[in-house]
Amino acid sequence: MDFISPLPPFERAQAEAALERVGAKAVECALGDFTSLARGKRVHREDFLSLGGCRLPSVALGLTLTAGEPEAVFGPMLPASYIDMHLRPDLATLAPRPGRPGEATVVCEPAGRWWSDHHGREIDAAELSPRAALRRVLAAFEAAGLQARVAPELELFLLHREEAAGRVTLASARARPGAPAREAACEAFSLERASHFEAYFDELYAASEALGIPLSGHAHESALSQFEVNFHPGAPLAQADAVFRFKRLAREVAARHGFLASFAAKPFLDQPGTGMHWHFSVQRRGGSAGAGAGAEWPHLFAHESGESSEALGHFIAGLQRHTPAAMAFFAPHDMAYDRIALSDASPSHASWGGEDRSLAFRIPASGPASRRVENRLPGGDANPYLTVAATLGLGLVGLRAAQAPHPGADEAHALPRTLPAALDALEASAALRELFGAPLVDAYVAIKRHEHAERHALADPRQQWDLVHLIELA
Repeated sequence: MDFISPLPPFERAQAEAALERVGAKAVECALGDFTSLARGKRVHREDFLSLGGCRLPSVALGLTLTAGEPEAVFGPMLPASYIDMHLRPDLATLAPRPGRPGEATVVCEPAGRWWSDHHGREIDAAELSPRAALRRVLAAFEAAGLQARVAPELELFLLHREEAAGRVTLASARARPGAPAREAACEAFSLERASHFEAYFDELYAASEALGIPLSGHAHESALSQFEVNFHPGAPLAQADAVFRFKRLAREVAARHGFLASFAAKPFLDQPGTGMHWHFSVQRRGGSAGAGAGAEWPHLFAHESGESSEALGHFIAGLQRHTPAAMAFFAPHDMAYDRIALSDASPSHASWGGEDRSLAFRIPASGPASRRVENRLPGGDANPYLTVAATLGLGLVGLRAAQAPHPGADEAHALPRTLPAALDALEASAALRELFGAPLVDAYVAIKRHEHAERHALADPRQQWDLVHLIELA
């Protein structure tokens, strides 16, 4: 697959009009890295317009979660001199920054070229961009005459983290500093407990609306101090942008309310973990169910009469075959494998079927126009761009191969149980190298191996790495 072309050229007049609409005197240029943290820079309006975005050192593309700089990345893949790259804004994402009058925020992708000794050629910064990788997969969908709609469900914990005598402990959040009420045991689906956090969710909903994040509701989930937030369906790139922005918003708003919002995959070993479930449907481009007699039925996963189509099985077969490698994206940290090993409706095999939440790929009960696949493998710590790109891309591989799916519950379809095993599978995956490009796969694997080694060099990895870093940054 050819690498996707860069974003459309920056049009100063279009940018000026967009900034005028939101009354912005400053612009925050946000870049999503492999961790899905927002990295970037706040610049004055005139600098943004004259530069067509902003400049940022290329080191930002190779940092680990703890700002480590792996030797396998810097020098062989990224410039050791930290040369500047260009952050090119996608003006379709420009919006007022919530709570910051006179400031806008925009999602950017990197641009710039340098020699890569590891790959023996010059590479573009965009080849290391998760967002550009998703656009690359979506271009392949468009070339195949297809399009997709997706809807995420995000789980998160609201927590207090305390340190004493060199030990980190987690507890349920108080709805405000000094409040006496604290959840002592899981109050699954409790409206009363959810009501204690109405001020937090009110602010979160208002900020999400300002950024165009399509929230549809929330509820207390089935773990201590855990909540799930649902999104309306939408276009894949916009939805990945929404999740990228939402995770940051949830953490920032929680900090203002005196507690932590965490998307870490398994904060409590004796409680269910944190999922990021995605629903995927695929349509034929140009099809219209209401276009009259003879119009092609647009929904790929079901026949108009209601039966699931063979294409649905082909999509799932592609996922089953290549998901062991994609697990490095769906479960990107060591803690994520605690979620799988200590399963509580967290799948451990590439299984599929109907109404069963222990399956990896669930087909919810639905009418033919809303037939979809729910990918239940990703944890809350997954990168939304890589998750959506891997699911759609591998589904497209399955559609092209036209193979039937397997039950997927036997050991032949067991998924990796450790991060190193998943990274080995990703490194060896021809399918994901074709979908994402070798530079992204190689850099991702090197960064994650560095994080794994850093964590396991500690006497108590969970205490000294997971609870210190992942709770806030996952």
